[in-house]
Amino acid sequence: MTSTQVDKDHHAADGTGDGGEGYQRGLGARQIQMIAIGGAIGTGLFLGAGKAIHQAGPSLVLAYAIAGLVIFFIMRALGELLMYRPVSGSFAEYAREFVGPFAGFVTGWTYWLFWVVTGITEVTAAATYMTYWWNIPQWVSALVFTFVLYGANLISVKLFGELEFWFSMVKVTAIVGMILICAGVLTVGFSDAGDTATVAHLWNQGGFFPNGVGSTLMTLQIVMFAFLAVELVGVTAGESKDPKTVLPKAINTVPWRIAVFYVGALVMILSVVPWTEFQPGVSPFVAAFEKMGLQAGAAIVNFVVLTAALSSCNSGMYSTGRMLRDLALNGQGPKVFTRLTRGGTPLVGLTFSAALMLVGVWVNYVAPGKAFEYVVSFATISGMWAWIMILVCQIRYRAQCDRGALPPSSFRAPGAPWTSWFALCFIGMVIVMMGLDEGARVSLYCAPVWALLLGVSYLVLKARDPEGAAFAKRR
Repeated sequence: MTSTQVDKDHHAADGTGDGGEGYQRGLGARQIQMIAIGGAIGTGLFLGAGKAIHQAGPSLVLAYAIAGLVIFFIMRALGELLMYRPVSGSFAEYAREFVGPFAGFVTGWTYWLFWVVTGITEVTAAATYMTYWWNIPQWVSALVFTFVLYGANLISVKLFGELEFWFSMVKVTAIVGMILICAGVLTVGFSDAGDTATVAHLWNQGGFFPNGVGSTLMTLQIVMFAFLAVELVGVTAGESKDPKTVLPKAINTVPWRIAVFYVGALVMILSVVPWTEFQPGVSPFVAAFEKMGLQAGAAIVNFVVLTAALSSCNSGMYSTGRMLRDLALNGQGPKVFTRLTRGGTPLVGLTFSAALMLVGVWVNYVAPGKAFEYVVSFATISGMWAWIMILVCQIRYRAQCDRGALPPSSFRAPGAPWTSWFALCFIGMVIVMMGLDEGARVSLYCAPVWALLLGVSYLVLKARDPEGAAFAKRR
């Protein structure tokens, strides 16, 4: 990096200026905290857990706990990098610096694709939830939601942060409320499930591993998909008012939110209702209230999971525009994506991404019953690439710190680099499990096609603009 770049990044890290590259620092501490808390509460938990429970039974709780530990290692690795240099490009910026310009190119475009696909996933889930109340075509709901969220993201980052704050507040309040209601069913015995609710459901219905350890391992791709978006705090670094203070606090909330919102919630649900009564494609939260005879509660939870899906899609639109602009600023994307509105919104990148998310409308039109299953596995593999890059960059950054080549971060990852290596091995195991799963294997077929497309695109970029392709090396 040049001295100018270092000065600019340190200026951004102090929370002054425009956030780097023209962005406005409109995200406050409470908004970043709720984005961090609510980012991991979405479709993967509310809808995807239904299939996972059916497949693994109570042992799904253990899968979430172990995967949650890995996520904490990933987030602490990201935190170390963020405190070294908090920038809006985040993972792509670190990949350029510590691996090379091509790695930054691949990471930026793959993370953009992840959020486009995730947006399709979340819109699909939201359209599915709407059928709980009204018998309307899924594609109609998907179309309306896409346009509404696109409009909301055009205004300003401050409005995005405020919407995410309240979206997350609804999700958090609902899950805590559900846990308390389930606790009441277990202790006081009210509702239709009061006479049968017992913690013994966790091991009495065929054991803790009713379908074997292998079936539990096969759910890891669904489990990891549920955690996708926890890294969103890295993308917000360039628009946070006080990143050096806010981001570490947000990252350190990872253990307790996983313990409460995933492990705690599933333990309660599976104690009130036997795992054998849950079905794939049906939200276990909605199903649990229906089994308890609380129809009003089921409707409320359905509204909450609808909010969760829309929240995640909203985050996706936010991320795609920023990632495209970062690529364009680094000479690795069309210059038209660098344009900002007066409110600091990357208009062209956001519009382009939202247009591609309309593919979700088409998917819901031609295959409404399989739409969620088709896109979830591909979102998982593309999202995990960002995690892989975070870990690789942290390992290389720590090595340079140990040699004295770079200053140490003020938020060092505990146990690194060994925890980072462990997380990389775990992600590798998940990818192997995806290869063994016939339903998820399609994502592994798509990955080489995407890699080939990126490789060819980079060669074309390098031939047309050699300096632009190697932009990261000049910094």
